[in-house]
Amino acid sequence: IQGADINALEQKIQEHIGSGGDETGEDYGQGLMEINTFISKQECECLNESDDHPMNHCLVANGGYLQSDCDEQLILSVTFNQLVKIHSLKFKAPPQLGPKEIKIFINQPRTIDFDQAESMTSVQDLTLDPKDLEKGTPVNLRFVKFQNVQNIQIFVKNNQSGGEVTQLDYLGFIGSPILTTKMNDFKRVTGKKGESH
Repeated sequence: IQGADINALEQKIQEHIGSGGDETGEDYGQGLMEINTFISKQECECLNESDDHPMNHCLVANGGYLQSDCDEQLILSVTFNQLVKIHSLKFKAPPQLGPKEIKIFINQPRTIDFDQAESMTSVQDLTLDPKDLEKGTPVNLRFVKFQNVQNIQIFVKNNQSGGEVTQLDYLGFIGSPILTTKMNDFKRVTGKKGESH
């Protein structure tokens, strides 16, 4: 965009953020939107993921699914490319294979392991309902606890059927970005020859 064309600017913004809803066209109101676009995929990792069905499959709608490998437990570590507020989580999974008990941690310096996940105090615990998993109904978080999130770690303790394999078709984050200036995005500007600073 060149110049001060307000209409062109608004059109460009709408192009990038859409109407405030997510890929399925849902509108969450209150300035909330699906914030998966702010995930820094190269900084994400998952412990106990299947080689054939890794975590990046469940971070996009209709992108396949995440499946556990050795047993039913998973630790998903998701890093955002800027600070975000997280209002709710959307888990979509087959009712019998989907996660059941979950512990959520935020802003950890590194990915926690399974022993830490069991023993550490979480920011919030959830018990997911099979009907919510089937429909992908958003599960509200204690919003005041998730106001300044750089990374979130989700410990899946078990699944709905108590079986060995946990499957997650989609994990959506609903919230809003905290508008900050990322200094890495700026390039050094040098003046013309002879200009003083």
